[in-house]
Amino acid sequence: MIEIRHLYKRYHGHHGSQGWVLEDIDFTIPQGVSVGMLGRNGAGKSTLLRLIGGMDTPDRGEIRHHCRVSWPIGLGGGFQGSMTGRQNVKFVARIHGGEHDIPRVTRFVEEFAEIGPAFDRPVRTYSSGMRSRLAFGLSLAFDFDVYLSDEATSVGDAAFKAKATQAFKERVGKASIVMVSHSVGILRDLCQAGVWIENGKATWYDDINEAIDAYHASIGKRPEPRKTRPENTQPTPQAKSND
Repeated sequence: MIEIRHLYKRYHGHHGSQGWVLEDIDFTIPQGVSVGMLGRNGAGKSTLLRLIGGMDTPDRGEIRHHCRVSWPIGLGGGFQGSMTGRQNVKFVARIHGGEHDIPRVTRFVEEFAEIGPAFDRPVRTYSSGMRSRLAFGLSLAFDFDVYLSDEATSVGDAAFKAKATQAFKERVGKASIVMVSHSVGILRDLCQAGVWIENGKATWYDDINEAIDAYHASIGKRPEPRKTRPENTQPTPQAKSND
């Protein structure tokens, strides 16, 4: 479970609702529930994901983790640029799994990321897509309770996108996903609940379809036909909305 309590975040020079990127965000992500985050570009989705992942700190409020949470997959940041991909992976593996886990984690990431000889080159030479592949594989190498994804399934060619989506599908039921994506199809496939962010405010929906409808209404798009949800992915109404 992840509790987000009266969270505020702003950046110097930001123009918007009273200067806040996020304002009084207050909801709980229940254990075992995967959540899709929707909103316009610049609404604050990635900012909220970074805050949940501990890569940034709020100006007010707090986030309480009652589970093991990954760093945001897809951002591709946090690597030491002068070190190779392999060296970065070994460093993280040593911290999260210990010396004994380094060979397994390194082998997994090298095979999953599919960046070839670049795995042994400095990360500063990587494209943003290569960094994202490396971060994606590194996150999946550990058993987190909640995986954070920022457009991670949009990285790479069609084959890698399919591979990334399948990797998440295999974790649904074993772990939760908090996902930012502009692909509503992916969100419907992987998530039960949804959060719609608009003008610095966040509204929780127990049903991802309702969150998608709210997002589409905000951009003037007609609702899309809904697919029948599999029985084992019914939403769990336990969270609180602040709308």
